[in-house]
Amino acid sequence: MRGLTGGAVRDDEPTDPFQAAMQSFDRDVPAMVAAALSANRARLAFQPVTRATQIGTVSFYEGLIRIFDEHGRVLPAAAFMPDVEETEMGREIDCAALRLGLHKLKQNPGLRLSINMSARSMGDSKWRRILHQGLRATDGIGARLILEIGESSAMAMPEVVMRFMADMQPRGICFALDDFGAGMTAFRHLKDFFFDLVKIDSHFIRGIDTSPDNQVLAEALITVAHQFEMFAVAEGVETPEEAALLADLGADCLQGYLFGRPKSTL
Repeated sequence: MRGLTGGAVRDDEPTDPFQAAMQSFDRDVPAMVAAALSANRARLAFQPVTRATQIGTVSFYEGLIRIFDEHGRVLPAAAFMPDVEETEMGREIDCAALRLGLHKLKQNPGLRLSINMSARSMGDSKWRRILHQGLRATDGIGARLILEIGESSAMAMPEVVMRFMADMQPRGICFALDDFGAGMTAFRHLKDFFFDLVKIDSHFIRGIDTSPDNQVLAEALITVAHQFEMFAVAEGVETPEEAALLADLGADCLQGYLFGRPKSTL
């Protein structure tokens, strides 16, 4: 096939200008992320996690990594995180998030903060060095740090996760199992893990006040969490009706746009 200018056009080459621009953006994003990390263009955005029965009372904040291009625009995480989470770049992102989180905890003695990470970072020497330096630099900081690990990541290497948790919990660090229920694979391991809380995947939460199926599933997940002495956090709460029902079902904490979008300041 030949283009309008007479040049050859590959069969897989997009002819729509918008599609071509998006494909070019997708190809450039990894390089843009690497450049941003190298230039320290990463920040945390903070979203509150509130008590289910005391709306407005914040239990802790989740620190969400935001990476900016050279013009100060946020690079959309959905465009790169699925592809880099288990790669070396994923380790660099985890290092940046942990460094920023520890710095924020040092600045704010009354703050309790959760930071996302991949299970693979537990074996990364640079990430562990940042963690140990932060713990040594500020007394009691471990008791205000929560490390969030996605269910699929934790299940990929459960023995590594369990050993690391056993080492770190004497330092006061808490652990959260993120996206709980998304894979439905963690139940057989829960008795062996040391998770302090689970965050129920938002798929089971949105529209729960009008979905009998989600009500049954969310209640089952909350019951499992409580059976293993873990707090249950419902993610993705967007309406007062969802919040009220989740409180009735026994959720301990709630997180979502109803209580606040992620923001750069506390």
